[in-house]
Amino acid sequence: MITTDQAPGSPCWLDLGAPDVRASAAFYGAVLGWEYESMGEGEEFQGGMFKKDGKTVAGLGQLTEEGARSAWMIYYTVPDADATTQAVQNAGGAVRVAPMDLEDWGRMAQFTDPLGGQFAVWQPGKNSGFELADEPGSLSWTELYTTDATAAKEFYAGIFGWQYGDMELPGGGGAYTIITPAGLPEERMQGGLMELPAENLALAGGRPYWHPVFNVDDCDAAVAKVTENGGSVQMGPEDAEGVGRLAVCVDPSNADFVVLTPATPS
Repeated sequence: MITTDQAPGSPCWLDLGAPDVRASAAFYGAVLGWEYESMGEGEEFQGGMFKKDGKTVAGLGQLTEEGARSAWMIYYTVPDADATTQAVQNAGGAVRVAPMDLEDWGRMAQFTDPLGGQFAVWQPGKNSGFELADEPGSLSWTELYTTDATAAKEFYAGIFGWQYGDMELPGGGGAYTIITPAGLPEERMQGGLMELPAENLALAGGRPYWHPVFNVDDCDAAVAKVTENGGSVQMGPEDAEGVGRLAVCVDPSNADFVVLTPATPS
């Protein structure tokens, strides 16, 4: 489970780069019940925070990188963003955004793994990250689709010290790798990774990518809101044994995410 204690190597933040901030704020407000709070006077539709029940859950900003697709960026807690940057480079990854301070909130950096997957890190200052997790309307899982699971596992283990456990998917669908932060028990598993051929990764032009899974009270109702508000559904809704009912969705700007109503413990 993802928590708000922001243990090293665990997800602590996510933000969306969108070509139309106003439209994205309205879309996620309708689908996930989020309230959008601008960052300041005169910047209402340039960037701000998403909140659920008064607690910050994610960020939203203007997509400014030329040629980039709209996508969610997931941040992981690290004790030293500069040391992590060096580790990424030593392991064959690339630096997208060099370590930088965001006032006294913390220090961030963004990277691309050797296979093309983009991710980010956060060294906490006075702000440690999101204030709500694993509850309806918040992040409950992270997932990497990659073209080489073995190489991805080696890279991220070297960066974050992640622990892995593989499980076979039903129907001969291959293996799904469960990710747990270094030194934490299995119940703290926070995400997964799965190997897929490049032709199945069309959203990112054949390159690997991370996406978030959001907890929702009613998967089918959330999917209805997605399509009513200009989004689309890639898969589902469908039941996954022991996991819950889920659907893979794409927002009107082509950013992908998953909605999940977790299975009720037996």
